[in-house]
Amino acid sequence: MYTKEEQNLMAEAKEAAKHAYSPYSKFKVGAALITQKGNIYKGANVENASYSLCICAERNAATQAVFHNDLDLKTIAIYVDSDISFPPCGACRQFLSEFSNDLQVIFFNDKESKKVSLSELLPYSFKLFY
Repeated sequence: MYTKEEQNLMAEAKEAAKHAYSPYSKFKVGAALITQKGNIYKGANVENASYSLCICAERNAATQAVFHNDLDLKTIAIYVDSDISFPPCGACRQFLSEFSNDLQVIFFNDKESKKVSLSELLPYSFKLFY
C-alpha cells in the first residue's frame, strides 16, 4: 500500500515523535516530510501551558523546509503515539497549503494509517492569489 519512500518517511515520523514535548496532552506527535528534491525534514510537537502557543509537529517540520528554502513539498507523514489516529489540525492544514495543495498526507499510529491529499483535507484553503 505504501511505497518504500513512504515507509521510510513513516519510520522517520515515528522516530521524530520521541522528541516531542507534550506534558499536557500526553500526545507525542512526530512529522517527517519529503520535498520534491528528496530532502527530509522532521519535527515534533512542542506544548506550552498557554495552549495557543503550542507548535504542532507538522508546522515544525515545514518550517525546517522553509528555513532551507526547499518549498516544493511532496509528502508528509504524521505519527501520533496514541490509540487514535487523527489528521493534521486546521491550522496545520492551512499552513501546509501555503506550499502545496498537492501534498500527500499520511497520518498513522501503531494500529492504523490513512493516506489522503491535502486538498481532500482542506478543499477550500485560503489563498490571496489563485
